Formats: sequence, structure tokens, C-alpha cells
Amino acid sequence: MTVVIGFEGSANKIGIGIIRDGVVLSNPRRTYITPPGQGFLPSETARHHRAVILTVLQEALEQAALTPADIDCVAYTKGPGMGAPLVTVALVARTVAQLWGRPLVGVNHCIGHVEMGRLITRAHNPTVLYVSGGNTQVIAYSERRYRIFGETIDIAVGNCLDRFARVIKISNDPSPGYNIEQMAKRGRQYVELPYTVKGMDVSFSGILSYIEEAANKMLASAQCTAEDLCFSLQETLFSMLVEITERAMAHCGSQEVLIVGGVGCNLRLQEMMGVMCEERGAKLFATDERFCIDNGAMIAQAGWEMFRSGQTTALPDSWITQRSEFTSAGLLLSGSTS
Repeated sequence: MTVVIGFEGSANKIGIGIIRDGVVLSNPRRTYITPPGQGFLPSETARHHRAVILTVLQEALEQAALTPADIDCVAYTKGPGMGAPLVTVALVARTVAQLWGRPLVGVNHCIGHVEMGRLITRAHNPTVLYVSGGNTQVIAYSERRYRIFGETIDIAVGNCLDRFARVIKISNDPSPGYNIEQMAKRGRQYVELPYTVKGMDVSFSGILSYIEEAANKMLASAQCTAEDLCFSLQETLFSMLVEITERAMAHCGSQEVLIVGGVGCNLRLQEMMGVMCEERGAKLFATDERFCIDNGAMIAQAGWEMFRSGQTTALPDSWITQRSEFTSAGLLLSGSTS
């Protein structure tokens, strides 16, 4: 059996997971949380990761009841993500690989999400909606390549939600998106917002600019509540995502949808996508926050796929990249061979 440990730290979450042939043995995680109205800076996030990463590593080994001698391969997030946190985690992963005498595998963060979703849900060949703080893409796997069928042309859906949360001072604990979801459940009035779908792509910057400018005025004049704005923003953003996902399904002839990424654990998004799938006679697959949100197990799983297919990363090539290897042209993505 092959055991892979995965290090993830591309944003404000630091996680280390261990996978043994498709079984999650451990998956501890820590989150860097800032005060309401604030985002997280790369340098401060990296400082947080440095402070806790060895503790998380020890937890991962103890929860899995393993020692370094039991590990066959060390995987880490090569990118995309925030530079300073990525470097912090990559340095630890490189050091651990050398100390333990194990091969190293650099993993594409995006593929980690997709492979984890497929592992947990057992989806066969789904159209994937990948939604997170830094990514919004509709992906399908064809001819041993992940290909992009639609994506955001500006900011990601998670980034849009996070920045709106700062405007109305929503808490970042446990996450802005989660708190928006809870407030949206109490919304009663739909406020019309810009809806921008361009073929297979979406645009969120206009919605964000509009609601940033209108929010305080509407709240001050009692035209609506903060809960109404959260409800309206979710409904608009998620309707756009369902539309482009359905269009990709029709193009690919797909009967499965898999939602991955941090925003993917939003139950309203899952509900809306489920309605669309039911109308098409298709099946929806999704996971909960243990595997949707950035975690080490997803990097371990993608690393397991790569390692089993003979791929490793030489030490001189174990750099990081802040840019995504997903391209609008839908070219080959480094990573999975499943």
C-alpha cells in the first residue's frame, strides 16, 4: 500500500493530511482569522503558518498512528496561491522529504480539490464546478487532460463574497462565506443586482462594485436589511454558476456534476445545483467542509495519483507559483492521470 502525506497552505488555511490508497487517515487544519472588515495579508498569513505547521504535522502523524518511516511520498501545494504562505509550506515539505529520505511531489492546488471531490463522492466522470476564494471554473476531464469550459473573467466568486463581507463588517470566524450563508437564510427581500454571464464565462466585479456602493446607502435608508443583501447576492451569484455549469453539461453530454472548492460547501449552492440536475435527470455530487475547504488530504490524494503514475518533483524543480496552471484555452493541467 502507498502512503502519501500532503502539505497545503496556499491561503489562510494550513493543513496536513495523510492518504493510504484512497483512505483518509488524518486531516488536521488551522485557519488564520482576521478581525471583521479585514482580509489576510500574505506576510501575516505566512507567519501564522510558520507558527503552527509543526504542531499540525505532529497531529497528522499521531491521528494516522504512523511514523515517518511509514510515509512513501511527500506532496505539497506548488500553486496557485499566495506567495509567502506557499513558500513557507513548500520549505517545510522539502525539508521533511530530505530528512525522511522520501520523494517529493509538487501538486496543483486546483487538481487537489477535484481529485479529493472525486475520491470522497465516487463521481465517475463529472462536469466539475470549482468555486473558491481564488478560483471559479467549470472543468471536465477528457483525453487524460482537465479542460476548462468556463471561468470567471475577473474575480472569483469566493473573493466576491469575502469582499462584500468586509463592506458590512461580517465576522471572518469561521469564514465570511459561511456567515453570509447563515444571514442569507433570514433574508426576505430580493434586491436586483447585475447578472453577467458571457457565453461560458462569468463576471463578478460589476456585481461587487454595485453592491459595495449601494449597501451602506440601502441599509442606512432602511430599504433592506443586511440579511436581504446576503440573500440577494447569493441568489444572483449562484444562478450564474448554475447557468454556465448546465451549459457545460449540455456541451459534454454529462450526467454528473461535482462541486468542489471552499464555496462548494454552501448548502444553498448545492440546493440550486441539485434542482438543475434533477430537471436534467443528472446527479449532483458534493462534500462537506472537511474536504471542500482547503486541506492537506486533497494534496495527499493528488500526490498519490501522481506518485503511483511515476511522477515526482526533483529538488531543483520544487519551486512554487502564484499563478494558476489552469488556462482559458483548456490545455493540459499538471497533475492527475486518473
